Amino acid sequence: MRKTISIIFGILFLLFAAFQYNDPDPIVWVPIYGFAAIMSFLALGSLTPVWLYLVAGVVYLGAAVYWWPPVFEGFLLDEMGMKTLNIELARESGGLAICAVAMFILAALTRKKAV
Repeated sequence: MRKTISIIFGILFLLFAAFQYNDPDPIVWVPIYGFAAIMSFLALGSLTPVWLYLVAGVVYLGAAVYWWPPVFEGFLLDEMGMKTLNIELARESGGLAICAVAMFILAALTRKKAV
């Protein structure tokens, strides 16, 4: 199960990184999602320490809180493009929150493997 989830997360985050090609600031977001993809693929083996996933999860979660918009206007998932700054911030915060959840899940799965 750990390997399947690791592969799913890894592919998901590679897709997230690829979708940043038309973003105004891909130099920020490609490495953020690329790191999450690398961490996901590292979970295929059992060499990565659990604390690394926990630290990554906390950093992603902190960034998600930091990027949360001052006024939540939704995500407008039915439309592409940035409609307002608040919607763009909500999308970015949501992506970071997904990364955080994935890191915590991988930490739990890696910990179960080590025990």
